[in-house]
Amino acid sequence: AAGLLGRKTGQGFYRYEDGQKIEQPEPAAESVLLNRPYWLQSDDAALRTQVAQVLASAGATLESGEQPSAEAICLITPLGEDCTAAVSRLGLPAERTLALDSFADWDKRRTLMRQPAAAADVVAQARQALAADGVPVEVINDSPGFVIQRLIASVVNLGTEIAQKGIATPETLDRAIQLALGYPKGPLAFGEHYGKQAILTVLNNMQAVYGEPRYRPSPWLRRRVQLDLPLTTPDFQE
Repeated sequence: AAGLLGRKTGQGFYRYEDGQKIEQPEPAAESVLLNRPYWLQSDDAALRTQVAQVLASAGATLESGEQPSAEAICLITPLGEDCTAAVSRLGLPAERTLALDSFADWDKRRTLMRQPAAAADVVAQARQALAADGVPVEVINDSPGFVIQRLIASVVNLGTEIAQKGIATPETLDRAIQLALGYPKGPLAFGEHYGKQAILTVLNNMQAVYGEPRYRPSPWLRRRVQLDLPLTTPDFQE
């Protein structure tokens, strides 16, 4: 309905002209000086390599020490936490610490989360550096689970709840959701793609913050993480 209204009026989430959606150019980031090193809190070797490469293209460096230097802009990768909680837990300097969403597709779009104490020049420098290879960088306000983590974990959890009820086999469930909704993967396959332990961590942390039933991990998910089994493993083997 919203899309139809947009096409009729030319206004909406997208802009339309003669019934055709007009692609809007990405806003250009303000040019700032990139004169500070970066420090990344992540054990993901692939992510560290990707971040180091894009920083190098911006003329910046990624520190390798266990703790950041006094000048470094700190990038952290929380799961289901907001940036403020992660800064407090890790004991990092709030004025120069931002969160980076590890669930985002690195080659298409990146997401930085700022918290209230982050300095404006730190946000501007990090955004420009991480966009040095032309990939857009979104900056969002402090929120547990970013946007992508929250959505993906909720979809996976709902899928595992349906599997728990025995409505369909795991394979049938994934195939039905994929075909019906046009998803590139079914919910259980999404869980395997992002890592079932990571999904469980996102849900546990968001449940602790919000206390809402929708973020409570299903027994199906929890058991398969504890037993290190694929999310497609049925409850009983024939």
